[in-house]
Amino acid sequence: MKKYIVTLTKEEREELLSITSKGKHESQKVINALILLDVDEGAHQQNRVKNEDIARVLNISMRKIDRVKRRFVEEGFEKSLGKRKPEREYKRKADGELEAHLIALSCSEPPEGFSRWTLRLLADKAVELNYIESISHESVRRILKKNELKPWKQKAWVIPPQNSGSFVANMEKILDVYKRPYDPLRPVVCMDESPKQLIAETRKPIPASPGQPERYDYEYRRCGVSNIFIASEPLCGKRLVSVTSRRTKRDWAQFLEKIAKHYCHAELITLVMDNLSTHEAGALYKAFEPAKAKELLDRFKFVYTPKHGSWLNVAEIELSVLSRQCLNRRIDSIEKLREEVNAWQANRNNLRAKINWQFRTDDARIRLSRLYPTLEE
Repeated sequence: MKKYIVTLTKEEREELLSITSKGKHESQKVINALILLDVDEGAHQQNRVKNEDIARVLNISMRKIDRVKRRFVEEGFEKSLGKRKPEREYKRKADGELEAHLIALSCSEPPEGFSRWTLRLLADKAVELNYIESISHESVRRILKKNELKPWKQKAWVIPPQNSGSFVANMEKILDVYKRPYDPLRPVVCMDESPKQLIAETRKPIPASPGQPERYDYEYRRCGVSNIFIASEPLCGKRLVSVTSRRTKRDWAQFLEKIAKHYCHAELITLVMDNLSTHEAGALYKAFEPAKAKELLDRFKFVYTPKHGSWLNVAEIELSVLSRQCLNRRIDSIEKLREEVNAWQANRNNLRAKINWQFRTDDARIRLSRLYPTLEE
């Protein structure tokens, strides 16, 4: 093989030393830099290293060293540090026109008998419409991935009404409530509720072992349904959780009594909650004597989220944390559920985990301008 001699300038050696001393470069570039430093025959090289020693220390082949030296001599300093470009060129099957057709297809209605497009359906349809002679589903996947499209994925979301004065009025009222500074005598508390299905195992799960995750059987036994009430004070990092067997007006009224006792020193509690049929002042009179019901009612000021605007309730965030950290498993009895939820509540209250609500009225008027009515001249 032709002998290639590498001679580095002082500036080139300094740059190579910088590459090898900082962990900000690709491993291939670092290895090439080390090779060039060791095979340098310039005046700045103090100790010449043999190719056999370089190969042994860097755990590379002798041919790798020769290739780097040849690229330095024939292509230059910068080219010798990068990856070698492939000599073969492959003709691209998918051009911009095909990509546009596939994107349009993935956004259209799927064929009859299918709920959504799949990769294979898109590939077959592209061939059927003569967009291309042949294409694999894997090629379709790469095209959609590049354009960040997933036609098989759907996401449920609460879609608020367009041009609704009632919606934006309630929304801005809640956003004004969230702007209030912390006041222990007039706390802002958010409340929400969610059902929880009680499920028992039919077979004992297999615990995790080295190289194997925990395994459980898909079969299960239903043990009824319970309900979880949660109240959260975002600015203070407090939350109160109650598990009930039902979600009637009486259950809601009894949970309000727990909130009132929890904030016994508060003069007035602003309670943000969803506008459900059970969340009404009359429920207190169905659960308690009139005098006690009136006493409780005077402790609260109710603020309701607008219809299709439950996302404005901060308690939904707290309920989501509870679901991810505690409820994402099979629990077979309401007693066990209460134990787990109470333990989670105590731990999170000790952490004083707060919720930093940053969505303001000015943001809503810009980002949700489509919801505001258009003024008629």
